[in-house]
Amino acid sequence: MPEPESLVMNAPAAAPRQKNVDFGHIANRVALYAVLILFSVLFIFPFLWMLTTSFKELTQAMQIPPQWIPSPFRWQNYIEATQKIPFWKYAMNTLYLCVLCVGGTVVSCALAAYGFSRVNWRGRDPIFAASLATMMIPFPVLMVPMYSIFRSLGWVGTFMPLWVPAFFGSAYNIFLLRQFFMTIPKDLTEAAEIDGCGPFRTFVLIVAPLAKPAITVVALFTFMMVWNDFMGPLIYLTDQNQFTLALGLQHFQSKHGGTDMNLLMAASTLVVMPIVVLFFFTQRTFIEGIAMTGLKG
Repeated sequence: MPEPESLVMNAPAAAPRQKNVDFGHIANRVALYAVLILFSVLFIFPFLWMLTTSFKELTQAMQIPPQWIPSPFRWQNYIEATQKIPFWKYAMNTLYLCVLCVGGTVVSCALAAYGFSRVNWRGRDPIFAASLATMMIPFPVLMVPMYSIFRSLGWVGTFMPLWVPAFFGSAYNIFLLRQFFMTIPKDLTEAAEIDGCGPFRTFVLIVAPLAKPAITVVALFTFMMVWNDFMGPLIYLTDQNQFTLALGLQHFQSKHGGTDMNLLMAASTLVVMPIVVLFFFTQRTFIEGIAMTGLKG
């Protein structure tokens, strides 16, 4: 009589369980990706037209219907475009403003958001609600009063009206950082306070390092806004040596009557590429900061 163990070993293996394929779910995913690809093509279409036009001759750039592939490729368009205007001077002016605005916005908004989220003080919530209400005031309403103030201070014709307000915070960035700070466990900040850390030291050593994704998002938003800003430099800058890239492109177009379309597109490509490269290298942190912001109200 065979042993029980031999019977178990000689028993036929159980047939593997077949998985049911959900074709409906697969079809929905395929349709979703198809729609996303379609919208991606629509959004990238103007960029591709600008990029290809920057390598064309002037006759090809004005051709209708447009010729997508340049023949021949004119790489010297970029050299000529930077020689038509002091392009690199404008780039340095823009970078100077970006550095000051990013630094001022990050510091001021982070401190204000920490005060609204972690420090208990009288009237905190009404003042926070009032700061959010300022987002509903359109810029044209503030444009004339702000110009009058800066003119009385003697700042018109300088860079100061473009970077000094960054050190006083902005409602949107304060709200963004506050929502992220509220997701940080209070046990960490309370433990730091028990160890003798004051509010500012707790912010620097505990909260700020944990909020790196959100702070990076605020820095990126500010950099892109200042890099592409046209209205501010148009209002406050009077000397061409102080022009930014956005204002320099408009000056380039008006100076040449808008006829050198290939050179204008070459200059525009040079202006856009730093933003594209910056987002390419920081997209992971950018998406992480956006995804984790506002998880706790």
